[in-house]
Amino acid sequence: MKKLLYMAAALFIISCQTQSENTDMQTENPFYQEWDTPYGVPPFDQIKDEHYMQAFEDGIQQQLEEVAAIASNEEEPTFENTIEAFEKSGELLTKVGGVFFNLSSAHTNDSIQGISRAISPKLSAHNDNIFLNGDFYARVKSLYDQREELDLTVEQAKLLENYHTRFVRAGAALSLEEQGKMRELNEQLSSLSVKFGENVLKEDNKFEMLIENEADLDGLSDNIINAAREAAQERGYNEGWLFTPHKPSMIPFITYSNNRTLRKQLKKGYIMRGDNDDELDNKELARKLANVRLEKANLLGYETWADYILAERMLDTPDKVYNLLDKVWPAALEAAKKERGMMVEMAFNEGQEVNIMPWDWWYYAEKIKMEKYNLDENEIRPYLKVDNVINGTFTLANKLFGLTFEEQTNIPKYHPDVRTYTVKNEDGELIGIYLSDWFYRGSKRGGAWMNTFRDQSNMGGERVIPIVTNVGNFTKPTGDTPSLLSQDEASTLFHEFGHALHGLLSECTYPSISGTSTPRDFVEFPSQVMENWLFEPEMLELYAFHYETGEVMPTELVEKIKNAGKFNQGFSTVEYMAAAYLDMAFHTITEPIEGDVDAFEKAAMDEIGLIDAIVPRYRTGYFRHAFSSPEGYSSGYYSYLNSEVMDADAFGAFKENGLFDKETANAYKEHILSKGGTRDAMEMYVNFRGREPKFEAILERRGFN
Repeated sequence: MKKLLYMAAALFIISCQTQSENTDMQTENPFYQEWDTPYGVPPFDQIKDEHYMQAFEDGIQQQLEEVAAIASNEEEPTFENTIEAFEKSGELLTKVGGVFFNLSSAHTNDSIQGISRAISPKLSAHNDNIFLNGDFYARVKSLYDQREELDLTVEQAKLLENYHTRFVRAGAALSLEEQGKMRELNEQLSSLSVKFGENVLKEDNKFEMLIENEADLDGLSDNIINAAREAAQERGYNEGWLFTPHKPSMIPFITYSNNRTLRKQLKKGYIMRGDNDDELDNKELARKLANVRLEKANLLGYETWADYILAERMLDTPDKVYNLLDKVWPAALEAAKKERGMMVEMAFNEGQEVNIMPWDWWYYAEKIKMEKYNLDENEIRPYLKVDNVINGTFTLANKLFGLTFEEQTNIPKYHPDVRTYTVKNEDGELIGIYLSDWFYRGSKRGGAWMNTFRDQSNMGGERVIPIVTNVGNFTKPTGDTPSLLSQDEASTLFHEFGHALHGLLSECTYPSISGTSTPRDFVEFPSQVMENWLFEPEMLELYAFHYETGEVMPTELVEKIKNAGKFNQGFSTVEYMAAAYLDMAFHTITEPIEGDVDAFEKAAMDEIGLIDAIVPRYRTGYFRHAFSSPEGYSSGYYSYLNSEVMDADAFGAFKENGLFDKETANAYKEHILSKGGTRDAMEMYVNFRGREPKFEAILERRGFN
């Protein structure tokens, strides 16, 4: 998700090309040209894979020259000639990085992956060349030391603080020998994390379960069967039905299939990704990443990697993170055990003695919903046609913030599945461009996210509108049946749209602290709060129409959804929190991990008492959040829980004042969405709510109190 920092690393590359050859290549390379496309959206049809590397290398060199000019400036440092000058630097690098890193996640190929492996260590070195530049650091430190006398705006003061902190955390205050070691560690982290992410993508696309006997489809609906048939045909199978570890394929199968052996086969294919002792095994990469991170943290004076990462978070120590997790875990685990007991009882009543395992949970959870709450997920899906849910997000944005999303056909796309929109405020002023790319394909990494091709800024009165993208992995329409979402998928769409609004409604001066540039354990708050509207009756009336009849979701079904709302919260909380504990276990080590990584993972899960029926949402081998970038969400997967404390409390303001209350929405926009990272995170929350969030709201929501 946002914000890939392209300031990173220059190697002095020896080229055998002549100057004229380079000039010719630049003339043909879109990254060296002004984009005359609508709204400056990248001209994807003109950009070829061979254009990236040259633009990266030249962009690195150009920014280094700009940094050298800033660092060697003989004038006394000022905010304008140092901090603002750096904000304006790296135009070419930002331009190419904005396209490349979006496509490397959303529409990759072997060539792009090869470029990623080659450029990542160079970008890492470039980052070091900037933030280990002693003369540059001296200017920033001089400004920081006299910040109280500089008459800075609130945003400028925050930006100066951020850059000073970033230099210190990069190692600018270390000795030259220590800085040399820091460069080595950063290069290792860059290369290891790229390889980790590549392996997960390959694992996602490697495992297949082809069913050739129609009897093995027992329990599956026609929609699931038809989607599996199309998946088989797309991969060249003339016969059979194909299922993969991708959630739109796997979840329906393990929910409805009556064949326990096949449910186990598919679920094992999912949870064993990166753990098969083959060329795609990620255990050793995870071990190395954790150990190198520890070494880097120690070099900077921190006891653990978590101490280093959390120093810039709302929960700024490992103890505070564990305190949050430990407040929720006992109640969540107890609820999950009760849910497991209900499943054992149901199986027994059906004449089976079943030790509930991960491939059983979804299956029996659905059966219990049917028996206890008379609720079938297949009753809900017809009202959650993906187009209707998308329109629901637009309607919500209009009612809260006066935004209108108008689909356009002349804006460039990087894939035919992408849809493009202009976004205008209630005065009809264009505030951003929105791209959505919601359907699964093999060239896309798993999950869902928001990112930007261009960040919002307004330096020197030059207003730059953001180009925001949402990406997901929902099942494509099949035959005459549209894409119908599950409750979880619809929630994901609202969630990611919340991130998009955070980027679109930004009203900041400087790009590096605009939009979603907030602490990791705050950034999920504006996205998670949007999920609250999804199944509110007033909201459902605006978007939840049956895809065949056009009728709005009936009141009886809404009531059944509400009544079942707290069932299975034990499971969903435990599988998420187990991954958060695993993340912290890897990053609170004080000595390098020497032994077997599977044993390390098991010990971490045994320590919290995780039951066999539940697997962490992310096991080590495919824990992208923790291991697929040099920092990413490492020591930060707890962030969703911390953000939920705020989102549950914040939504209370709308429940108190009215679901679409304009005054509350305007306050939320003014104090949260528009401010980016220009204020302290808790200060922004208090400015909106009038107080700090109350923890009890999250327990009430999940039924744990």
